[in-house]
Amino acid sequence: MYPESIVSPMKSDLTSAGFEECTSPAAVNDALSNKGTVLMVVNSVCGCAAGACRPGVKMSLQNSKVPSKLTTVFAGFDIDAVAEARKHFAPYPPSSPAIALFKDGQLVHFVERHNIEGRNAQMIAEHLKMVYDEFC
Repeated sequence: MYPESIVSPMKSDLTSAGFEECTSPAAVNDALSNKGTVLMVVNSVCGCAAGACRPGVKMSLQNSKVPSKLTTVFAGFDIDAVAEARKHFAPYPPSSPAIALFKDGQLVHFVERHNIEGRNAQMIAEHLKMVYDEFC
C-alpha cells in the first residue's frame, strides 16, 4: 500500500474537480447503484495516470454532455474499494489507471491502461467526449 502522503495530492487532483472518493466497497456499490451515468476513474501513482489519465478525464468534462456522477477509487491505497469496483468491470481484467462509464448500473464503456499509455491527455479527453455524447 502506498503512503498517504504520496497518494493524497493525486487523489485531490480529481476530488478538487468534483469527483467523489469511494474508499469502501459500500461506497462503490452505492455510487454504481445510481440511475443515470456514473464515471469511475481508477486512479494510480503511475506516470500515465499523472500525464494522461487525470488531466484527460478533467478536460473531458468540458463537453455539452457529461456523466451525472463522477467517482474515483485509488489503486494500491483503497484496496477493498478497488477490489469491489473491479467486480463491476467484468469481463475486463484489473487495470490501473482505468476509466469506466456506467449507465443505470451497467458498464457501457471501459478504458484500460493499455488504452491510456502512449496517449496524451487531449486524446483521452476527446475519446471520452465521444463516449459521453453517446451514453450521457
